[in-house]
Amino acid sequence: MAETKVSGKTKEIIISSEKPTVLIGERINPTGRKKLSAELQKGNLDIIEKEALEQVSAGADIIDVNVGATGVDEVVLLPEAISRLMEKIDVPLCLDSSNPKALAKALEIYQGKALVNSVKGEESSLKTILPLIKEYNAAVIALPVDEAGIPFTVEKRLEISAKILNAAELLGISKENIIIDCLALTLGTNDQAGKIVLATIENIKEKLDVNITVGASNISFGLPDRNLINNVFLAAAISKGLTCPIVDVAAVIQSVLAIDLVLGKDRFALRYVKNYRRKKAEGGGGCIKSLT
Repeated sequence: MAETKVSGKTKEIIISSEKPTVLIGERINPTGRKKLSAELQKGNLDIIEKEALEQVSAGADIIDVNVGATGVDEVVLLPEAISRLMEKIDVPLCLDSSNPKALAKALEIYQGKALVNSVKGEESSLKTILPLIKEYNAAVIALPVDEAGIPFTVEKRLEISAKILNAAELLGISKENIIIDCLALTLGTNDQAGKIVLATIENIKEKLDVNITVGASNISFGLPDRNLINNVFLAAAISKGLTCPIVDVAAVIQSVLAIDLVLGKDRFALRYVKNYRRKKAEGGGGCIKSLT
């Protein structure tokens, strides 16, 4: 199985189906978050520093950074945010933007090997994002979406994923640097969405042999008791081959540690027991500190 390596200033993370599940913290994203959007519009980065520190404390291995609020100049603010966070945390960062100029500016100042979110199967995206991945020796999350939009069949998602991998290979980008997002969509509007994404994960793992992510909380959007759905989904998805979900880490860390233990990814149950002891020492509540 492919190993994807990303790093911050001092810390490297290896993503692989043979290793524990890597958690990408999702909370620095202004979508649906009015307070975060308002602070980003003012150019105030204190809130993203706070979110990053809390997510690392909760157990995040990688922090996704999206500053794309309405009215924000990402070309200016994304590199500023990345620079600020590199001073405060050592885990790798995921540069989350569809703006090639903003990504280029952020990649120029990034210390380590970045993860970029994302490239699509659209020709315009392949031509603007993949050359940046090659130039800066980054890894990238690939969305199996093309000019026709989000495909609803496993076969079409597999086809677009293969197209992206082929385009990357032509530029000399190895498949180890490509992570496929298998597109979790809400069960609230399609009761087959879970079945489709699980089958996509299984097929991508078997046929393309790359690492796999999903925005896990998308599966429960619009439904009650979302944490229950998210954690059940993660158990099924990790068992199928999901290696690095994008998640609210504090809400899922305990379940993911238990899932990894059951699937034989926690030798002698060391991570699970360490988590239990730390939680007990903290009074049985609160977030879990990083275990890696």
